[in-house]
Amino acid sequence: MANNPFAEFSLERAIGLRWTLRDIQAGRLKLSPVSDEDLHILTELGLVELHDDEPGLTEAGVAVLSD
Repeated sequence: MANNPFAEFSLERAIGLRWTLRDIQAGRLKLSPVSDEDLHILTELGLVELHDDEPGLTEAGVAVLSD
């Protein structure tokens, strides 16, 4: 992955954020609620946006998971 949005984070944190993206994409938010901190980070990175208070992946978020 040439442009890693998680490069500034530790490996453990990057893995956790990637799993959070997968949970959002799969609609597993009732089983695995997104923490406010993770949501803030992913929103700041442009990978997630809120629609009616529900997080959804942006095109960049989908691209991160397809790499």
